Amino acid sequence: MTVVLDGVHLTCEQVDRAAHGSGIALGSTGRAETAWRMAGLLNGPVYGRTTGVGANKEVAAEDTGLDLLRSHAGGAGPAIETFRARATLVVRLNQLLAGGSGVDPALLPVLAAAVNRGLTPPIRTYGAIGTGDLTALATTALCLLGELPWTSPSEDVRTGARGEDTGTEAGNGGGKNVEGGPPGTRAGDPVPRFALASGDALPFISSGAATLADAALACHRLGVLLSAATAVAARSFRAIEASLEPLSPVVQRGPEQTEVATALRALVGSTSPRRVQDPYGYRAFPQVHGAVLDALGRAERTIVEEMNAAPENPLIADGRAWHNGNFHSARVALALDALRAALVQTATLSAARLATLNDPAHTGLLPFLAERPGLSGVMILEYVAHSALAELRHLAAPVTLGGAVLSLGTEDHASFTPQAARSALAAAEPLEIVLACELVASVRALRRRGLPCDLPLDPAMEDRPLDADLDAARGLLPGLVP
Repeated sequence: MTVVLDGVHLTCEQVDRAAHGSGIALGSTGRAETAWRMAGLLNGPVYGRTTGVGANKEVAAEDTGLDLLRSHAGGAGPAIETFRARATLVVRLNQLLAGGSGVDPALLPVLAAAVNRGLTPPIRTYGAIGTGDLTALATTALCLLGELPWTSPSEDVRTGARGEDTGTEAGNGGGKNVEGGPPGTRAGDPVPRFALASGDALPFISSGAATLADAALACHRLGVLLSAATAVAARSFRAIEASLEPLSPVVQRGPEQTEVATALRALVGSTSPRRVQDPYGYRAFPQVHGAVLDALGRAERTIVEEMNAAPENPLIADGRAWHNGNFHSARVALALDALRAALVQTATLSAARLATLNDPAHTGLLPFLAERPGLSGVMILEYVAHSALAELRHLAAPVTLGGAVLSLGTEDHASFTPQAARSALAAAEPLEIVLACELVASVRALRRRGLPCDLPLDPAMEDRPLDADLDAARGLLPGLVP
C-alpha cells in the first residue's frame, strides 16, 4: 500500500512500511511552496543563507552552500543498511512537506522518485550527535547533485542529467519494475538529480531525519515484539498452571496495566493453579509490561510529533526567518533512553519465567524439560537468554548523560539522540531472542504435559541442537500478536 506523505500524518508503522519497499506519494506541497516564496523575499542576515555556519555564524558569505554540503558529507564507518537510508529519505521528505525550510519545492518529487526507484544515499554510520544529521543529509544532497552515486538495488541504472525530474506522481507510475525496487519503478529511468541552489543547502540538511528514521523503525519493531511478549507469557502461564488472580480487573491500576492484564487473561483462558502465589515473572507481569508499553507509547508519540514538524533553523514562517533550536532532539533522546531501560525489565521477566519452565517444582516435569532423567533438555536456553539479556542491558546505557562542546564553543550541548536511536533499533534483536527462548521452552512444557499447543515448532524431545528451534520461534513472534 502506498504511503502518502503530507507533513502531518506520518506514523512509525508507515516509515517501516516505506523503508521495506512500499511506494510513496506526495500529498499537498502548499506549505513547502509558501515557505520557499517567503525565503526568496528575506532581507538581512539569515544563518546559513547569507552567513557561514557554526562558529562562522557572524561571517558574511555568499553562494557557499554547495561547499557546505561537500564539507559536511564526511561521515565514517560502514554504510547503514538500505532500509534505514530509505527511511531517512521518507522522514526528511515529510518534514519538508510540513513547511518552514524554504527549500525549492521542485526538489520534493525528485526525492520521492529516488525513494520509489529504491535508490538510497551511501550514509555512513558515524557523524551525528543529536543536533542534526548533517553528514547523512549532506551525503544525500551530493547524490541529488550527481557528485556522489546513489546506492541502487539494480545494475540497470543509468546516469540522468542534472535537474532531471522523474515525475510528480511518485509511486504511481507503470512499466517494468526495477529489480529489488518498489512497485511503479521502471528499469532504465534516469537517476533522480536536482540542482540544489546555494540557499537550499543548509535548509536541506538542518534536520535529524536519519535519527528519527531509526527511532521510528525501532518503535515499530519493538511494538510488535512487546505485543508478542504477552502471547508468549500466556503459554508459560498455561504450562505451569499459574494463578490468574493477579490478572483480575479489581487489582489493575492505569490503562497500560489494565490493557496487559485483559489481553493476557483472554489468551490464557483458564488454569488450575497449585500455588497461592507465583513468582514475579507471572504475578507482576501486568505491572512491568504495562510500564514498558507506557514507555513505548511516550517514545512513539514524541517521534511522530518530530517527524511531522519542521525542525528547521532558521524556520521560515510569518514573513521572516526565525533562528531557533528546534533541530535539537533532547526530547527524543530522553524518551528512547527510558524505552531501552524499560525493555530490560520485560526481558528480565521473560528470563525468569524461562527459569520456572526448567524447574520441576513449577512444571511437575523433569528438570529442563528433558526427555529422560540426566539429559539436558532445554538447559542451554537459559544461557542463550541471559547472553541476549546482557546485550540488552548494555544497549540500555543512557546516552543523555554524555555531552560535547563543538564549533569553537558555539554548539555547547549534544543530546546524542542518534546513538539512542541506533541502540533502540539494535535492542530488538536481543529482546526477540529472549522471547524466543521462553517460547521454545513453554511450547515443550505444554506438549510434555499433554496440553494444547498448535505452534509449528519441532515436537522432537530428544537432546539436540536448538538453534533451528530458536530461529523458527523468532519467525513466529510477529504472528503471535494478539
